[in-house]
Amino acid sequence: MTSKSKAFTGKHMAAVFLGGFAIVIAVNLYMASHAVGGFHGTVVDNSYVASQKYNGWLAKAEASKALGWQAVPERRADGRVVLETLGLPASATITAEAERPLGTRDTAALTFADQGGGRWISAETIGEGRWQLRMAIRAGDAAWAGESEVR
Repeated sequence: MTSKSKAFTGKHMAAVFLGGFAIVIAVNLYMASHAVGGFHGTVVDNSYVASQKYNGWLAKAEASKALGWQAVPERRADGRVVLETLGLPASATITAEAERPLGTRDTAALTFADQGGGRWISAETIGEGRWQLRMAIRAGDAAWAGESEVR
């Protein structure tokens, strides 16, 4: 019994070459569609206007830092956010905005109630996963802003 093996020709090489490129192009298109789908939009609407406000933002950040207030968030199993704070006056109020940093856009506004001992708990809940929390603390004319990741 004899078997004939076919010769590898230029047509075979062209098919392998084109097939390889087709795979690379398909993977690139797939990855690009996921990258674009997870992008929420611009960070600032107008970069020129943002640049004009930059020094003001720095001054607010320095004033906020000078207050010495601290807030560390943690998500409980029931979805409520707990803040452990330090240095806040008794008249302080805390609000926050939670936003998913990647994937499907999801936001939640949070308000916090004082539990005593520097512990605050949100009235609202957030889902499982990664969240970016922008916190705002006010007490009279003093204002503090901070940002932290919550999982």
